[in-house]
Amino acid sequence: MKSLFLNIIGCSALLPCVVNALEFDRCYGDHMVLQQGKPIVISGTAESNKPIEVQFGEQKAEAKLGKGKKWKVKLDPMQACAEGKELTVRQGEESVTLRDVVVGEVWIASGQSNMLWRVDQTPGNRQTIDSSSNPQFRFFHSEPQVHTNNAVYTNELMEKLKENRMYEGNWAVSGPDTVSRMSAVGYYFGQALQKQLDVPVGVIHCALGGSEMLAWIPEKVVRKKYRSCLGDGWLESKYISEWVRGRARKNMGKDPKSPHPYKPAYLFESGLSDWTEYPVAGVIWYQGESDAELQDMKQNTQLLTDLISSWRSAFKTRQLPFLMVQLPRINDNTPLRKYWPEFRTVQAEVAAETPGVECLTTVDLGSTNSDVHPPRKVEVGERLAALAAAKVYKKDVPYSGPAMKSCTVSGKEIKVNFEHAEGLTTTDGQAPRHFEIAGSNGKFRPAEARIEGDSVILSSDQVSSPKQVRYAWATFLNPNLVNADKLPAVPFVCTGK
Repeated sequence: MKSLFLNIIGCSALLPCVVNALEFDRCYGDHMVLQQGKPIVISGTAESNKPIEVQFGEQKAEAKLGKGKKWKVKLDPMQACAEGKELTVRQGEESVTLRDVVVGEVWIASGQSNMLWRVDQTPGNRQTIDSSSNPQFRFFHSEPQVHTNNAVYTNELMEKLKENRMYEGNWAVSGPDTVSRMSAVGYYFGQALQKQLDVPVGVIHCALGGSEMLAWIPEKVVRKKYRSCLGDGWLESKYISEWVRGRARKNMGKDPKSPHPYKPAYLFESGLSDWTEYPVAGVIWYQGESDAELQDMKQNTQLLTDLISSWRSAFKTRQLPFLMVQLPRINDNTPLRKYWPEFRTVQAEVAAETPGVECLTTVDLGSTNSDVHPPRKVEVGERLAALAAAKVYKKDVPYSGPAMKSCTVSGKEIKVNFEHAEGLTTTDGQAPRHFEIAGSNGKFRPAEARIEGDSVILSSDQVSSPKQVRYAWATFLNPNLVNADKLPAVPFVCTGK
């Protein structure tokens, strides 16, 4: 996983071979993007005790070996630069150079299978791949070496997990020869954001299918807040869904003490912990399908809040932007998907209560069948890019569909006032669908809806004195309420005043 360069001297049939190894850590490589506007840490290892110098452009920095023969230097913040430059580390007679290094905006893309879903798995992928050349968009795709298919792990896979060889990857420039296995959401996000900002953009992708939130929370946080999940007790944990625990047991076979990708903290420690000193601009996150199996909204709120705060702490950025994809629709009435509306609410409430956290509505983009992998990844990535452009970079771009601002009761009607509602309309010319209202008994009934300006007026013959309204509270739906930018209305629950 590291960039290894050896300078071998004094080797012959009669003399011993002396090896001086100078390495960059695995995060660094040719074609990488460094984050603009922040101090940049460059690190690696070396065998010699000689002084070390790092040079990038006009900057030079010196370091000495620390514990474990680690070296580390810090470069001053830099402005975005699309011109590829060399990054060189020198120690005595030895030197290593990384080429075509640019400065711009760097994002992490993580989550479960819908973030892992590849470019070559999406509709129209041939055209996407053929037109993917963009020297100012680069990515580091972490390829999982162990998946969680419904089978017992082989000894080879077990060894990879025990040796922490879960991911392999490298930096690459976007092009037909490199993008096929990249995250589709990460790819479309990065390409769209690069065009929005007109600076180099890098996306660091690390995800795994089926993974629950606890697998992505750092070990020290698990030890402090989720001690019941330590050791093999996690296989009985209330914090982890039955599906996740069942798949893990299947993979682990007769060895319940062996490591597993779903084990709490494993994916963070194996996939992201090495990146925590690599400055980034933010995170895009597409996950929740596994945790949504559990109805416990308080528990899921705690997990999601802890995940976000622990990443911010690990990356030493107090309000690191965190943009998450709200669960879409799915045409599946099985218990596995029953509580998706509740989980959407968890995501929305955490975003509303946590500065720097945003929740992207995709309820219109999900599957019309029971496939948990909806095909429309282009819109997800591009909507995330617009959300980042607007909320992180303060660009004047549309990023949200109609969002509930307030709701007021007037006799037998409830009026819902929306923001981001210019040109409020429906996609099919019919009345807005999927609104429900309830009286003091809390029983929701389908509501008749009509648009008035930037508001929707609701009523029902079954509710004489409405108190509450909710929108898009269903696992599967076919929403039609949009604004002039054709962005979908945001699911919500509101008590009228």
